[in-house]
This record gives sequence, structure tokens and C-alpha cells, in this order.
Amino acid sequence: MYQLSELTKPKKIAVNVRFLIKGKLEGIGLFTYETLKLIVRDNPDVEFYFLFDRAYDPEFIFGPNVKPVVLFPQARHPFLWFWWFEVAVANWLNKNKPDLFLSTDGFASLRGQVPQVIVLHDLAFEHFKEHTPVITRAYYQHYIPRFAHKAARIATVSQFSKSDIIKQYGIKPSLIDVVYNAAKEVYKPVDLETQLQTKQRIANGCDYFVYVGSIHPRKNVARMLTAFDIFKHQTGSSKKMVIVGRMAWDYKDVDDTLAKMKHRDDVIFLGHVEPEELGRIVASAYAMVYVSLFEGFGIPIVEALSCHIPVITSNLSSMPEAAGDAAILVDPTSTNDIADAMVKIVGNKQLYNSLVERGQQQLKKFSWQLSADKLWQSCLKAYNK
Repeated sequence: MYQLSELTKPKKIAVNVRFLIKGKLEGIGLFTYETLKLIVRDNPDVEFYFLFDRAYDPEFIFGPNVKPVVLFPQARHPFLWFWWFEVAVANWLNKNKPDLFLSTDGFASLRGQVPQVIVLHDLAFEHFKEHTPVITRAYYQHYIPRFAHKAARIATVSQFSKSDIIKQYGIKPSLIDVVYNAAKEVYKPVDLETQLQTKQRIANGCDYFVYVGSIHPRKNVARMLTAFDIFKHQTGSSKKMVIVGRMAWDYKDVDDTLAKMKHRDDVIFLGHVEPEELGRIVASAYAMVYVSLFEGFGIPIVEALSCHIPVITSNLSSMPEAAGDAAILVDPTSTNDIADAMVKIVGNKQLYNSLVERGQQQLKKFSWQLSADKLWQSCLKAYNK
């Protein structure tokens, strides 16, 4: 049993920060940014060597105890992933011998001869093989299990993902730490005037449901749109559906669904939106609909709760864990179930207010400071192994 107060600190840590890219902090990049910023600040006596795969922005050098290192080539393709981790990173680790290597994107360096902590966010590629490009899927399925067994410890973002890693790869539960995600500071309630201005700007003054995320089959956007059409037919509501996020891949089902919708003119696609504006859009929404088929965590759920709006989300994978009792849980494969939840949340103000209130209690589980502390504890355990 670890007594954290008795653990000694490493003096020198190397960190894979290849996802710290200016203007592109999503998912893994956001997790890396928010946790490392706090870990560096809270440990001024530790030297951090940030390993980039390209020229870096000075914004990501969080303190005088951060030493940037650029290792080539840029690792954006399976063949280059191998070269970067197994040649460039491995050679650097073996030459400079840091006390620990922290990798926040689930990859390790099999040739690196130092203790390693990896953050393995989810195993979606194991469950939705058809949604991952062939070469990428082959790389993941070959190497991710090896990375998991190579690591001294694994951090992951939910109890669900921890259980999944244990089941898929046979990792000992005692070697896996749960480190939740959290929401950016831009996600907060806004005043009534801001809500009205935002609704006027993007939805012709109407209330709207909001979805935030990329658009690809696993996100289940097509069924969400069909459910919205059913909701509109059943209620005659003036509410609109606002979709924020980039078209990722294989979104033909969304195009086909739109073509069949009776209320497609009430669906508004905004594409990519800058963080400050996105915070206002979410905080001005009536509710969030996030009915993905699989998530390692589901950050948009916590972002919505932070804005004091209720959530409709899936009853699968990690989403009930992120939402707690502050959301209506639905079967994401049932358009009628999703539509019924929309009808319910619009027609029952008492339920609506109750969900918002419960959301404030659920939020106490999530903050980037808590996440940074948990990730640092995982590093300490690995170093003191």
C-alpha cells in the first residue's frame, strides 16, 4: 500500500508533449496542457524535459523548470510513430536517463530503458474496429497492448476505461490509476443578456439543443438528428439543434439523414468554433444532447454541467460515470428513446431544474487540479516502484 507522503520525487522527468500544438488543443492535447501546466507549477524543484515532434509555441513552456527538446520526425503517421518513439525518443531517453518518462497519448517507447507512465484514454479502436483506418488500427492492435505491459503504471480517464484495460489486456488493477478529465474555464454560466444575444446570433432567437464534438459514426450524430426530427413532429416545438464540431470522417450517414429530415432547416452546423464563443454557445443552450456509442470519458458532458445546463446522454461505456444522476440516460441505438428524452426535458420543468441542481454536485468530482494531482501521484508511484 502506497503512503504518498513517504514517496520520493523524481528529479528529472521526460514528457511526450507532441499533442501540444497551438490552436489545436482537443482531447489528448487539452488533457496534456491542463495537467502539465499545474504539475510543473506545483513541482518547481523537478526538471521537466518536454519532448516535441515539431517547433513549439513558447506558451507551452510552463515554467523555468521546463526544458524543451525537439525530436524529429513529426509523428503523424503509423510509420513515423514507430520512428519517433522507438528511435528518436528511445535514443534520447537512453542517453539522458531521466528518472521517468510520462506519455499522455497512450504510447510508450518499447526501447526506452527508463520507467514509464502512459495515459491510455480509451480502447475505442478495440470495440469499433471498422471506424479506424486500417493501418492505424493494425498499429494500435499490435502496439497498444505492448505499451500497456511495458508501462510501470497506466493512468486512464474513467473507471469504465480502467475495467476495459484490465479485461482487454490483463493488466493488474493495482497498476492502473483513474485520472478524470475536467472542463475548460470558458465553460461557465452566462447572464440572460448573453444568452439572448447568442440565441439571436446563431439560432434566430430560438432555444436550441447543442451537440459538441467531431462528426463520425461512433458519435452517433445521425440517430441524434433522426430523434430530433421525431421530437419536432411530436411537439411542434420551435427549438433548433446546433451542432458544433468538425466533419471528421465517414459522415455519409449524417448527410443521408439530413436529406430525409422534415425539419432539417432547424439543424444548424457551426463547424469549428473558438473556445470563448463555444463556451457562450453551450451556456446559452437549452440542453446538451450527447449520445455517443462509446467514450473513454465524455468531456462535453462535464462542460455542459459546468454551464448549468442539463444533459441527455448514453447509458453506455463511461458516460453514466461522467454524468452521474445529473442527466437523462438513453439507449443511443434507439431514436425513439433519444426523442422521448428530448420531449421529457422540454415538458417537465421540475425535472429540468433538478438535473441542473444535481449537476453542481456531480461537478465536485472534476477539476484540472484534481486531475493533475492524480496524474502526479501515478508518476510518484511509478518512480518509487
